[in-house]
Amino acid sequence: MSEAPQLSLLHGNDEFAIAAHIEKLCAGLGDASTAEMNIARFDGRAGLEYEALNTAVNAAPFLAPRRVVVLMHPVAALNSPETRKKVLDLFDRAQPTTTIVLAELEELKSGHWLLKWAQAGSRALIRSYSLPKPREMPRWVESEAKKQGGGIDAAAAVLLSERVGEDTRIAAQELTKLLAYVNYERPISVVDVERVSIVSAQGSIFDLVDALGQRDGMKAQHTLHQLLEEEDAMEFWGMVIRQFRLLIQTRELLDENSGVQEIQKSLGLHEYVAQKVTSQARRFSLPVLERIYHKLLEIDERAKTGQVTLEVALDTLIVELTGKA
Repeated sequence: MSEAPQLSLLHGNDEFAIAAHIEKLCAGLGDASTAEMNIARFDGRAGLEYEALNTAVNAAPFLAPRRVVVLMHPVAALNSPETRKKVLDLFDRAQPTTTIVLAELEELKSGHWLLKWAQAGSRALIRSYSLPKPREMPRWVESEAKKQGGGIDAAAAVLLSERVGEDTRIAAQELTKLLAYVNYERPISVVDVERVSIVSAQGSIFDLVDALGQRDGMKAQHTLHQLLEEEDAMEFWGMVIRQFRLLIQTRELLDENSGVQEIQKSLGLHEYVAQKVTSQARRFSLPVLERIYHKLLEIDERAKTGQVTLEVALDTLIVELTGKA
C-alpha cells in the first residue's frame, strides 16, 4: 500500500464516491477489529468536542501503521473564527502517523476559506467528487458494473440510469443485486433490470409525492407503508431525496417560464419523468420544496447516526406536511 497523504480534503455532492475514498484509506489498517480501533469519526453538524478530536489526532496507532480521523461536514464544525483557528492549528501539528480526512458533502467554490487553507503550501490532497450529469450516468453505470466484476448492456445501463437518476449509491446497490442475479456469467440486460431492480418503486414514489402535493395524509402514509413492505427503507430513501431535488430544479425552471420540453432537456430527463415532475412541481412553491428538502437531509443525517428510524421519521414528516395522518 502506498503511503497515504496526512491530510485529505474531499468535497462534492457524490456521497458514495467520498465514502468509497474514505473506505479505501481505512482498508490498509489491518483486519476489521484492528482497523476499528484506529478510526475516529466526527460529525461537524452534531457539534465538535475539541478535546476528543485532539486526543484522536494525537493518539498513536494501535497495531497498525496509521490512524485515520474523519471529520464530516467540517464547515459546520468550524463555524467561528476562534474554533476554526484552534482546530486548523491542531491539524497542522498532527502526528505524522495520523491521516486526517475532511469530507464536505457539498462542492466548495473557488475561494472558499477551507479550500484556500488546504491549498496553501500544498497542505492537503484535494479531491472533488460531483454526481454525474444525467447524460453521463449510463457510462458511469457501465464503469461501475465493470468495477464490480461484471458487465451491463448499453440499453440496460440507460434504463437503470433513467430510473435512479444521478444517485450513484442506489445505482451501485442495484448493480450489486443485478450482477448476483445473473451470477456474473453474462452482462445485465434490460429484462434483468425490469425484473429485479428496485426501479419498480419509482412509480410508488411518484404516488407518494402526488399525495403530499394534494395534502392527502392518509394516501401518503398508505403509499409509504406499502413501499416499506415491499422494499428496504434505505434502498428507496435515496430515490425520495432525488425526487425532491428534481422538484426543486423543476420549480426553479418553471419560475423562469420554462416548458416541459425545456425542463426535459435542461435536466436530462426521460420524457415521462419530465412530464411527471413538472406536474408535481406545480403543486408546490419553491420555498416549500426547499423546506421539505432540508428536512429530508436532516432525517438522512439522523437515520445514518442511529438517532431515528427512517420509518418513524417519514411517518412524522407526512403528518407535518399534510396536517393529518
